[in-house]
Amino acid sequence: MKWVTRKHIHVNRTATGWLIRRFLDPCGEILFVEPGEVAGVQQREGALGFDAPEARYPHKDAKGRCSFEQLVDEHLAKDTALVRLARIVHGADFPAEMDVTRESAGLWAISQGFTEVAKDDVQILERAMFLYDSLYAHLRASAAKPEGYNV
Repeated sequence: MKWVTRKHIHVNRTATGWLIRRFLDPCGEILFVEPGEVAGVQQREGALGFDAPEARYPHKDAKGRCSFEQLVDEHLAKDTALVRLARIVHGADFPAEMDVTRESAGLWAISQGFTEVAKDDVQILERAMFLYDSLYAHLRASAAKPEGYNV
């Protein structure tokens, strides 16, 4: 399957790319295009758009969720670590709501440097996989700890 989003990825588009690669469509192709081209690529190529105007999974839906949250809610809502990660991504993607988790500010700050250390969106996603793998592993491990246990 093809997926399409806006170029110059940061928080939500990178997280959503990770989610697609790890859980939803490991062999899927992710296209990075100009914002105004997302809807056309969806229509012409049957791609699923995310985090863009007129995308199937818009930047912010009617419930106030970013595309990462929308996809987790729709496909993986039973995975508590992914649900927690979705809240972190939400806070990092919407700066006015950054205080929803303590991790959101850190994720936002790290994501701002993506375009400084990678040559393009494909490389950003490739290099950010480790970050999201690590955060997901931490959330899974911390969910297994007894309440009140400090990680």
